[in-house]
This record gives sequence, C-alpha cells and structure tokens, in this order.
Amino acid sequence: MQVAMAGETKKGLVLLDFWVSPFGQRCRIALAEKGIAYEYSEQELLGGAKSDILLRSNPVHKKIPVLLHDGRPVCESLVILEYLEEAFPEASPRLLPDTAYARAQARFWAAYSDKVYEAGTRLWKLRGDARAQARAEIVQVVRNLDGELGDKAFFGGEAFGFVDVALVPFVPWLPSYERYGDFSVAEIAPRLAAWARRCAQRESVARTLHPPEKVDEFINLLKKTYGIE
Repeated sequence: MQVAMAGETKKGLVLLDFWVSPFGQRCRIALAEKGIAYEYSEQELLGGAKSDILLRSNPVHKKIPVLLHDGRPVCESLVILEYLEEAFPEASPRLLPDTAYARAQARFWAAYSDKVYEAGTRLWKLRGDARAQARAEIVQVVRNLDGELGDKAFFGGEAFGFVDVALVPFVPWLPSYERYGDFSVAEIAPRLAAWARRCAQRESVARTLHPPEKVDEFINLLKKTYGIE
C-alpha cells in the first residue's frame, strides 16, 4: 500500500510518531542504535483531527507509530523493530539474537513488556478494587521482568538488544505508576532498577526519553482530557 498522493512516493524513511509515546520511542531508539537516517513526523493525537497520512498509513488502528519506507507503511512498534532488522541487515548492531530459540524468547519478553504500560494506565485511570487489581498486576509483571533479567547486564546478555529497546521507554512512566500504585520498583525489582540506570547511560536512550516529570505532566493532561479526577 502506497500512501503518497499525486502518484509521488517519498523516498527513504519517515516515522509518524508522537513525542511521548513509548511505542514510538522504541522505533527511535532502534533507529539511533543502528545509525539509520529517517525523517520524524510529529502527529496530532489529542484534541485535533488525525492527519490524512496517518489515517491512510494505518487505516485499521489509526495509531502511531508508523514507519514509511519509500512510502510503504509498516505499523506496530515491535513489527517495525523486526522490519528494521530485515530491511537493513547491514546496519549494526543487530537487536535480535543469533539463534532461533533466543529470538523466540526475545519476542516473547518484548511483547510481555507491554503489560507494564497496560497495567500502569489502569492505575491512574481507575480507583478502588480496579486500581488494586492493576497494582497487583503491575507488581507481578515487574517482578517477572526482574526474574528474567536476572544478573545479566541486559536481557539478551552483555549486549543491549531487542527486549531492552522494547522495555526501556516505559521507564520514565514508572515513577508515576509507583505513586498511583504505592509501590517501589527499586524494592520489588532491584535488578530491573539497576538495568534502567544502565540503559539511561546509552546515548540512544538518553536522547529519546523524556524526564519522568514531563511524563507525569502528560498523564495529568490525559486525566483532564478524559475527565478523570
């Protein structure tokens, strides 16, 4: 599916994204790690009509991120990460491991990391028993991730890779989740907390992620938008 108008297809890579989206940040971190040039296109997601190019590029979900490669759309963040591995095999480092089994495990844990965001969102959206359930879920998810990381530097071993790219954009959201859920990542998942500090030292991560304070401001904006007190 081509998305350019008037028969013209924009060459190269264009990332349709939103500044604070952890899913878009996955793509930005991967592109930076691999040194792949691209054009960034900020999309309006709150309070305004979505752009024609986004609606044409992702007519099913109408969401970012979308990577346009010579005008052809690739949707969903983890799909985009795998696409970058396959479409640019010469770009290093490779994010996925070498063996089929290790790649399968990486895909599982990368997809599992979405549960941090899903449970965390319910923490600030809901109250009462529903919030308590979300708290129990995110605590278990964080503990599971801590267990999978173990004593390794990164999820794949010594090298920053696929699972790290998938999970690290949720780190700036954790302080807000901790406050709404009354828990501490450092206490329940100390190895994961140390991993987050290691990741923050990487240039690709430091240049992409926003401070937790900015994320918290955005959550408050979302609450006002949705009428949540």
